[in-house]
Amino acid sequence: MAGARSPASLHDVELAALAAAGDRPAFGELVRRHGSAVRGLLRRMGAEPALADDIAQDAFLAAFERIVEFRGEGTFSAWVRKIAARLYVRRWRKESRFDPEAETADEGHGGEISAAARIDLDEALKTLSPAERMCVSLCYGAGVSHAEAAEALNAPLGTVKSHVKRGLDKLRLRLAPPEGANSEPTGSESHG
Repeated sequence: MAGARSPASLHDVELAALAAAGDRPAFGELVRRHGSAVRGLLRRMGAEPALADDIAQDAFLAAFERIVEFRGEGTFSAWVRKIAARLYVRRWRKESRFDPEAETADEGHGGEISAAARIDLDEALKTLSPAERMCVSLCYGAGVSHAEAAEALNAPLGTVKSHVKRGLDKLRLRLAPPEGANSEPTGSESHG
């Protein structure tokens, strides 16, 4: 194949097509490009680092086996993240009894948090209840619809929507700039 471009110079869709034809280096480039995003999503969903690595590996193996299903209608990254999220949800449901009706257990995360923690999404996600974290991560991290998340979690659609809304509201509060950060530079003006 004289004149062939290196895998690093190809678009994801081209790499997926080559991988579907049996080109392992092309698929290896997809793993290199998207592995950290997949592991990051799994960590945000609640997986410990070693488990995130294991599930990411399983997700890429599944993606390799099903690469002919990838048509390039969305991004490869989104496609493989959905696979990873579904694998994690299956494992999570097997190992813990997901209670979709469980209320948030605020374990003393209230009060003041440092500016560094305030802007750290991963830390903010840890303050959500397990149900909220899972629903927000599935819908916004893995890009699945509310209905798909409800199906994956075997939970009512309304419950998933409620967990997503509460979770997003809490994240907005946690990630908001500290009061006064956007105020006028002088404090001498009257407000009203």
